[in-house]
Amino acid sequence: VQLQASGGGLVQPGGSLRLSCAASGRTFSIYAMGWFRQAPGKEREFVGVISWTAGTAYYADSAEGRFTISKDNAANMVYLQMNSLKPEDTAIYYCAARTEGYTAVPGTYNYWGQGTLVTVSS
Repeated sequence: VQLQASGGGLVQPGGSLRLSCAASGRTFSIYAMGWFRQAPGKEREFVGVISWTAGTAYYADSAEGRFTISKDNAANMVYLQMNSLKPEDTAIYYCAARTEGYTAVPGTYNYWGQGTLVTVSS
């Protein structure tokens, strides 16, 4: 499975941004797609995850109510809609895929995209 994240950029506090993740290859093996982020000097942290088939999504507390994960199976795409962005949301955002189960632990994901930078600043 190959993943490619895109859509990052500079946005003002309170603004919105939608990230995209394109999946290719053996997408039939994907069980869940997760979003993670890594700020400078910090560890990679869980943002949210969505079931590739059922569409059920779970979020980190920091994302709950502001971020929404959605998917388009026909296009092999997953999206992260981010609203009410804060400076502390500044990070490189990664999409990742698992072949079974849900987890918030980065090391348990089988495939990773290259990351896209989101900067929230005035």
